[in-house]
Amino acid sequence: MTDPLALDRQVCFALAAASRSVIGVYRPVLEPLGLTHPQYLVMLALWERSPRTVRDIGEALHLEPATLSPLLKRLEAAGLLTRARSTVDERALDVTLTEAGTALREQAEKVPGRIVERLGMPVAELEAIRDGLTRLLAASSA
Repeated sequence: MTDPLALDRQVCFALAAASRSVIGVYRPVLEPLGLTHPQYLVMLALWERSPRTVRDIGEALHLEPATLSPLLKRLEAAGLLTRARSTVDERALDVTLTEAGTALREQAEKVPGRIVERLGMPVAELEAIRDGLTRLLAASSA
């Protein structure tokens, strides 16, 4: 009989350990860009669309405002984005890439390939894992 409380049977453990490990793989790849992994995620959201509201970025990244705000402040201090009150809704804060933030995308385009190389796994397998995790995220958010 298998122990239902065995550590290696827990989805939460596998996710937490894999997350820490994979983020560790990103660290040396992102360092030359001057980005931490959370900052990279913010930049990915902005490279998809800029400007975006803080709320929109938070929803896309599943981050609370208290977590997102310091990330945005550091990226603004680095000259990669600006934050300003929305002209449409003064309660909203628009986040816009600067020229430097837009230019950084060219260097960042090399990141996915380097990560695949470092992981040494086929792209199709990584995509299947990502798709499974996306379904898991949806199920846990429902």
